Amino acid sequence: MDEVTPIFGENVFNETVMKARLPKETYKQLMKTIEGGEKLDASVATVVANAMKDWAIEKGATHFTHWFQPLTGITAEKHDSFITPTSDGKVIMEFSGKELVQGEPDASSFPSGGIRATFEARGYTAWDPTSYAFIKDGTLCIPTAFCSYTGEALDKKTPLLRSMQAISKQAVRVLKLFEGNEAVTSVKTTVGPEQEYFLVDKSVYDKREDLIYTGRTLFGAKAPKGQELEDHYFGMIKPRVQEFMKDLNRELWKLGILAKTEHNEVAPAQHELAPIFSTTNMACDHNQLTMEMMRKVAARHGMVCLLHEKPFAGVNGSGKHNNWSISTNTGKNLLDPGATPDQNAQFLLFLCAIIKAVDEYQDLLRISVASAGNDHRLGANEAPPAIISIFLGDELSAILDSIEKGVPYGKHEKEKMQIGVTVLPDFNKDTTDRNRTSPFAFTGNKFEFRMLGSNESIACANVFLNTVVAEELSQFADILEKSVNFKSDLHDLILKTIKEHKRIIFNGNGYDDSWVKEAEKRGLYNLKSTPEALPHILDEKNVKVFEKFGVYSKVELTSRFEIHNENYSKIINIEAETMLEMANKFILPAASKYANKLAETIGLKKAACGECDATYESSMLKKVSCLTSCIYSKTEKLESEVLEAKKTAEAGDSSKTAFFYREHVFAAMNELRACVDELETITPKELWPFPSYGDLLFSVR
Repeated sequence: MDEVTPIFGENVFNETVMKARLPKETYKQLMKTIEGGEKLDASVATVVANAMKDWAIEKGATHFTHWFQPLTGITAEKHDSFITPTSDGKVIMEFSGKELVQGEPDASSFPSGGIRATFEARGYTAWDPTSYAFIKDGTLCIPTAFCSYTGEALDKKTPLLRSMQAISKQAVRVLKLFEGNEAVTSVKTTVGPEQEYFLVDKSVYDKREDLIYTGRTLFGAKAPKGQELEDHYFGMIKPRVQEFMKDLNRELWKLGILAKTEHNEVAPAQHELAPIFSTTNMACDHNQLTMEMMRKVAARHGMVCLLHEKPFAGVNGSGKHNNWSISTNTGKNLLDPGATPDQNAQFLLFLCAIIKAVDEYQDLLRISVASAGNDHRLGANEAPPAIISIFLGDELSAILDSIEKGVPYGKHEKEKMQIGVTVLPDFNKDTTDRNRTSPFAFTGNKFEFRMLGSNESIACANVFLNTVVAEELSQFADILEKSVNFKSDLHDLILKTIKEHKRIIFNGNGYDDSWVKEAEKRGLYNLKSTPEALPHILDEKNVKVFEKFGVYSKVELTSRFEIHNENYSKIINIEAETMLEMANKFILPAASKYANKLAETIGLKKAACGECDATYESSMLKKVSCLTSCIYSKTEKLESEVLEAKKTAEAGDSSKTAFFYREHVFAAMNELRACVDELETITPKELWPFPSYGDLLFSVR
């Protein structure tokens, strides 16, 4: 029996519900706003609000909230009930058009990067009708944008909507130059974000102060077994995890989220969930809900879902592969090369726009994935390097090469796979392999931006990507709209783009050290850390492109520069303070206790038998004492660096402070960890104050 279809989207005020509950004319007007971007009339909002309220109450909702995505990276909500008092001392349930369209949270209590001070508290949330309202935990949630009293965007959604508008306008300009696009009126980017995560048992999680405070383990010696046997990836899913996934799928399907694929990932206790593509704005909302539901559902099953990019050293971290494409309102995927990509001029032009965009704005794409957590992954032989490049594969690379050289493309027929087993069905071999080391890889009819961290919103990466591609399409349209010989000028433009930007194409091994040297020769950026990357957001060319399309103002970009620097410093500071507390309150006392036990044993042995051999105890006592001394000195050094960092922060230069945390505090943290992890390997389990890596990674059985 089909259990999925009846529940799918049951908690969503989607198109089906709207069509059934709204007057015909109201529904038409609302769909013009959703599909065509037309301005919404206030009278329409009033009718929609009433229908939305009735539907929500029938579903058991008592409250509503404007659900928005401030610059904290997570979602925010303030709940108001539907009740309105009546003159007879009772209440009625009401929800006005104004309450639907506009809310007023405190703008000074969210990160603003200096845009709003504490005494300048007014901010607004505004209904986003392009993303469906939904019910969560008995509350009607209305997706909204969030802006300041003076109009600046204080959220992730507003710039995303602006960027989608920008790329749509420029893509339509280009499409109108080609035959067959007469019915195209808009273009939307679509995204399918693959979400990686870890599951650990709550009983061991609760004993790890570092996981509780920071989301990652700050100490931990390598377990005897990790991922080296390669037996976890696509392995049998444990029954307990399977029950979690089953429960999670049901919750996501009820919210209209297209959860599709689930499997074990490379590291022990690591898994992945991948949805079917949806419009970028919707995909961003859905990914935020997915992460929230993962945490909630895991708790029901006595587990904790870890979304940090690097919760454990020595095994793979978690990313979020951003599968990005562009489609017209008529349903055509503009990144589908078709059966003859060498003859598909429209596809090649869009491909060239993306190549040019990635090359000219490498720094922005790197910034879009920059965070303290993601710095642990990038370039660590488990995730793409910090160097931006594009993988196109053999076929597309050969096509571009033939265009550049002015020679015909030697088309290759699709080969049948030869496996050598007669009972297996024949199937065509793809024209190119996959490259898991590339940060930006073409995978058939989309680009997979693989650098995103698992804990981050997908909004920023897609805002930046949409905007820079819009810029290149705008340039192409400016040239081709003036053309008197379209075919010739189109060929010349494609050829020029290939020649000037082919340096960004790399189909080799991104993990190899030789690529770092090669990338440097090509003049590509290698921004290894967040503090190195962030200053480039204010480079003149970057400010110019965002202002051109109204995606960000200079003020909004500056605020994000400040927020990200401050956030980076705060995260490293919390981690450092946590390490100090763990070392001073737990690790050093445990080391002292173990040394005392060893000394007592040596004394007892000698007292009982002067000739008794105490070599083991003496050797261990020496090791423990040396490591304890090392931990104590490294703890003092870290304390000193943290104090110095706080003094640096007082000067008010957020970038300088972030660099100090990276170069001094983070370095001191690594030194302290090395000593502690070595001590853990020789300390009896009953004396070590925290669950080990083995306890954590194999806790879900």
